[in-house]
Amino acid sequence: MGKTNKNNAYLKSPDLLPVGYNQRKIGIMGFFAMWVGMAILLATFDIGASGVQSIPLPWVVLATLIGCIAVGGFISIVGDIGVEHGLSFPVYMRAPFGIVGTHIPSIARAVTASFWFGLNTYFGSTAINSIIHTINSGFDNWLLCYIVFALAQLINTASGIKWVERFADFAAPIIIILSLIIYHTLTTDIVDKGGDVWAWAASPVTGGAAFTAFIIVIFANMGFWATLGCDIPTISRFFKAPKHERNWFKRNRTNLIGSLIAMPLTEAFMIMIGAAAFMVAGSSNPVDALQETASGWMLAMLLLMIILTQWSTNTAANIVPAAAIFSNVLGPKVSNAIAVFVVGIVGTIIQPWSVYEILTQALLFFGAVLSAISGILVVDYYLLRKRRVNVQELYQHNGQFRFHGGVNIVGFIAWVIGGAVAILFMDYSFIVGFVLAGAIYYVLAKHWYFKKFPQAEIEDPSDEKYLGITVGRDWVIEGNSGNSQEEVID
Repeated sequence: MGKTNKNNAYLKSPDLLPVGYNQRKIGIMGFFAMWVGMAILLATFDIGASGVQSIPLPWVVLATLIGCIAVGGFISIVGDIGVEHGLSFPVYMRAPFGIVGTHIPSIARAVTASFWFGLNTYFGSTAINSIIHTINSGFDNWLLCYIVFALAQLINTASGIKWVERFADFAAPIIIILSLIIYHTLTTDIVDKGGDVWAWAASPVTGGAAFTAFIIVIFANMGFWATLGCDIPTISRFFKAPKHERNWFKRNRTNLIGSLIAMPLTEAFMIMIGAAAFMVAGSSNPVDALQETASGWMLAMLLLMIILTQWSTNTAANIVPAAAIFSNVLGPKVSNAIAVFVVGIVGTIIQPWSVYEILTQALLFFGAVLSAISGILVVDYYLLRKRRVNVQELYQHNGQFRFHGGVNIVGFIAWVIGGAVAILFMDYSFIVGFVLAGAIYYVLAKHWYFKKFPQAEIEDPSDEKYLGITVGRDWVIEGNSGNSQEEVID
């Protein structure tokens, strides 16, 4: 009995308990502001630069909008797990992968998020280095800037989700204003040299090659946000939502407005800046381009925007989700604050800036691996469980989700096959991985595995027993004396 209680305690790390109604502080404008910051980063600029090497900017922008709206819809769909039940990504993953198996795909996501933390921090540190170098020409130490910048972001995130939102609220209007100035500065330089930002392509292609280039831009955008799409519940569990609201769209409007409006528009505009930077300096890195087109206080202000955007992206899209996963893997003695610094260490050890030249290919690869997980999540939550979850059992070592020694074999079969085939069809990786893994998981789970391991919410799909905020419930985990939440069913 003592061992069972210890194992259960491991699953009930305080930072992984369901988030109650009164603890949800992020509203529509808060998530909108977070998206403005998250969508502006090095990878976004790189997609724009890569796109205009083959097709004109209008087609690159159109492909970006299509890809972003598609993945934004998917993010909203998965986000309902957090909104409805207050569950984070690594906790819900105990259902399709098992209480032990959850660690493997979760770590894949956490390492990916840590990769982006390191890359974005490097990008921001080069901007900080340039600002200081402008003031003091004798200074040139990006590594020192990296360490200081990384610590600032980690401390901000370790202070709690509310401080992440507050920084986003502060940074968003500054980012918008300065990004407009950056775009104007770059395009003015292009026009002065006789160029046309909307008609230029480095090595224009037509016919089938143009279509392929168009599709690659779509799936590069989708592949990039597949990383956040997997674990959006870790953030969406903090979204404000009405109780007793059965209309899915009304319940998820915070996510919908942010993911279908703020993200596509912001990303498309940043794609334009990346393309313009490539036309000016032959590099997607706006820091390089701005150093050729601006100077003095103007350069310092524009580089400040680069710093703010990397900070906003890292805190919400990378550190928060990855810290929740590391906290889940490392156990209850590792608080969320400690896990935040684990993210920083892992992201630095990886040295992701060394693969900058193949960033678009890396995006497609990450999208292939994580899209398969996303397909499994959607099928498990919507098609098999129909949004009803036996939440209490997610925190039990010997409960419903133990399966084979803590591993849901079907989840891994679907993930390996779906991810491997997606990698083979890299240009279409997101759709291939999502659909194939989801289909395999559905067939094997429904017709074999869940007959062997019955799932209570599938056997008895009761609203009152297994829905969360839709029936006014705050999930309270039994036997957890440290949980201050109260179950509310009005």
